[in-house]
Amino acid sequence: MDTGKILLSGVIVWITSAAFGWLTCGWLFNWVYQIPPTNIWAAPETMMGNMPWINLIGFIAAIIFAGVYAYLYETFPGEGARKGIRYGFIVWLVGALSGMAIMPFYTTIAATVVIYWIINALVIKLINGAVVGIVYKPKMKE
Repeated sequence: MDTGKILLSGVIVWITSAAFGWLTCGWLFNWVYQIPPTNIWAAPETMMGNMPWINLIGFIAAIIFAGVYAYLYETFPGEGARKGIRYGFIVWLVGALSGMAIMPFYTTIAATVVIYWIINALVIKLINGAVVGIVYKPKMKE
């Protein structure tokens, strides 16, 4: 595994995820968070105060995402972005879809918010998969 490429892929995934999150959750689709119940969300000041932790956890998750891709690199068919998109889809299936699909049954979050999160997660996992697929290419064995 090429540690430098894992780190580079992770940093790009982190930046892409942060930009995508700001664009979608923070701007285009922020109306979703106005669907009742709204008393479950932290105050904006609290969220902003937690930004260093949010960013650190996002960074670690991005490095893990890239590292697991590198570890499983030979498992996925194809090359480049296609290989990465396959990986992103599997991560979404196992993580986001299976983890979030049952949330409306045991939380007070509106089902619309959960559906939005599931779709949002699919899009970003596919984008992030394409990113690692393009950036991470292991050194050829001699």
